[in-house]
Amino acid sequence: MKTKTLTIAVLSALLIAVGAACTAQETARKEFRMNWKKVAMDGSRTGVIPVTAENVDTALGHFNGALYVAPNGKRFRKGSVPAVARLIIDAQPAMARVKEVVGYAPEAMVREGLECPLYNMYMDQMMASVEKSSGKKVDIGFANTGGVRIDLPKGDILLDDILSMFPFKNYTCYVALKGKDVKAILQQMAKYPTKMMLGGAQVVFSGDKVKSALIDGKPIDDKKVYGVATLSFLLNGGDGFSIARNAVDLEMFEVSMSDFMLEYLRGLKAEGKEVVYSTDGRLTQE
Repeated sequence: MKTKTLTIAVLSALLIAVGAACTAQETARKEFRMNWKKVAMDGSRTGVIPVTAENVDTALGHFNGALYVAPNGKRFRKGSVPAVARLIIDAQPAMARVKEVVGYAPEAMVREGLECPLYNMYMDQMMASVEKSSGKKVDIGFANTGGVRIDLPKGDILLDDILSMFPFKNYTCYVALKGKDVKAILQQMAKYPTKMMLGGAQVVFSGDKVKSALIDGKPIDDKKVYGVATLSFLLNGGDGFSIARNAVDLEMFEVSMSDFMLEYLRGLKAEGKEVVYSTDGRLTQE
């Protein structure tokens, strides 16, 4: 009996101790909250600036033997700083390809809201790419906002930025759908309006319903077949959307999200043009 009583007492003490530890841990979590703050890599703090294929010494500093000289002139011979700097600098030749400057943006393009310049640019270029690949007219386009992973930076746009922005190997698709099926997709969008981007149409949501929807300035005809540009991810269940359901025609192309955006950006660069885009009221919420 004494042994049993002792065992119960020990277990009770352990449970109390574990409970107290969990409570203390939770309290510590609530009291200690890390507040992250973005800091521009403009050299103002450490001298380090974004690296391109041509500015490694200026951006990251250099070594004189075992001595590491940072961009701001500070010198380091021991400790973790030169060790880390050596790893980063030695990796640059392998990373040179992704440091290609593919465009220039006078202002950053931020992912936000139902409609923004970045989403509109992406959708318009996807639709143009699908028209080119298919040789067929594209009337409307759908893509998921989650496929755009980072904002477009102000200033030089690197290949690295675009590969980071569109890391997924989802391919462009042409889907022919009747108007009633296009309307069904728009109605699903109305319930989850920030999940999707739109091109080629003017749509007004009222609450979680579609108030109005126009393609080429005309109401959508239930029986008419429309050309739809989209991504392979959304054909059958991606983000809850199945755009290929009831498809009259379907084609998939080996063109990824980054492929058509890079073609567009490099084209602008070759013409000496900056990357500038705007909103046009294609998606609104009442």
